[in-house]
Amino acid sequence: MTFKETMCLAISNHQTGDRAPLDNEFCALGAHEAVNDYGHSTIRQNMRTVIVDYCRTPFHRAHRGELKDIRPEDLSSTVIAEIVERTGIHADSIEDVMLGCAYPEGEQGLNLGRISTYLSGLPNTVPGMTTNRLCGSSMQVIHTAAGSIAMGSGDAFICAGVETMSRVQRGGFNRSLHPTIESKYPDAYINMGMTAENLANRHQITRTSQELFAASSHEKAINAQNLGFFEDEIVEISGIKQDGCMREPNLEKMAQLKPAFDENGTVTAATSSPLTDGAAALLVCSEEFALANGLNPLASIVSTAVSGVPPEIMGYGPVPSSAKALDRAGLTMDDLGVIELNEAFSAQSLACMQDMGLNMDDERINIDGGALSIGHPLGASGCRITGKSASLLQRLQTDYALATMCIGGGMGIATVLERWN
Repeated sequence: MTFKETMCLAISNHQTGDRAPLDNEFCALGAHEAVNDYGHSTIRQNMRTVIVDYCRTPFHRAHRGELKDIRPEDLSSTVIAEIVERTGIHADSIEDVMLGCAYPEGEQGLNLGRISTYLSGLPNTVPGMTTNRLCGSSMQVIHTAAGSIAMGSGDAFICAGVETMSRVQRGGFNRSLHPTIESKYPDAYINMGMTAENLANRHQITRTSQELFAASSHEKAINAQNLGFFEDEIVEISGIKQDGCMREPNLEKMAQLKPAFDENGTVTAATSSPLTDGAAALLVCSEEFALANGLNPLASIVSTAVSGVPPEIMGYGPVPSSAKALDRAGLTMDDLGVIELNEAFSAQSLACMQDMGLNMDDERINIDGGALSIGHPLGASGCRITGKSASLLQRLQTDYALATMCIGGGMGIATVLERWN
């Protein structure tokens, strides 16, 4: 008996609890994918990775928004199931579900990626994993999927991200700092708001400019919502269809707010992304798989990059990561038609834009608003801005996009996309 036949027999005979034996069709149709010439993977360095579709739940403010009572597993499984339904792919063709989550404990623990496969209706032959790179978690799983495709370790991956900041507090439930790092390198645990203050000071970013940037984000998001640009990406959950973070900007009220992190500082609640609940997902696959299954991709992944920066200026991470990704793609900022820069804070975004040679009124940046207005559910934002970049390439019929974000602890992550023609 061959290895493949042995695996089929073992899997077909396996029963756990009230689960039925796996369908024999797995052996007839799917085993060659699941145990595909085990140990004989072919490296496909030139295999293009594409993004086929993207969706997300509405994003709502934590603790007082409409998603506060919905568990993270229900958020993530909703977008995963939606991606499968929209694309019409066979579940058995999914190599893995890769999920990003910044605080994978409590309700977000126990390998939330795997738990989400059960709730989304996928067969138990589809595995799941959870990745933590804090705010960059769900962009990281996109990079991981692209690397797996290039290595010949699968053709189709669901990449997702989730965070319910209402139900799992930022920093986790059992925060325990390493005593040596806490005493000798305390900035490793610095408050994120203080990193924004540090960048505001270093780059001489005024409070007024921060408030103008935040107001612009809300204006763009409200305009996009009114024009119906979010309808195709948002998946209804529990009767909730619209985002809940954006507000009509009022500069006079913004100016009256007290600083949020430093009594002598310039960063306020209005110029900080809100604590947010939400989930997002994409189908990431090989070009070959997309064509074979009659799928129309949104974009291909041209290059990826991560970088490290001092943790006390963690918001600066997009600058070196974007430079690295663009260099690998053989592109410059001038080649880009879409730039999605995650708005953790106004000060952080403006500092990055200064050193990336971008003006505050650059029309390519966060065209439909950013995290300041839409929200920033930490583990989901990487999928949101990458998926948004891909969909904007098609909507605007422009060639290249950059999605980039800062990451707590002093990191940046970036993805360069090319419109699929």
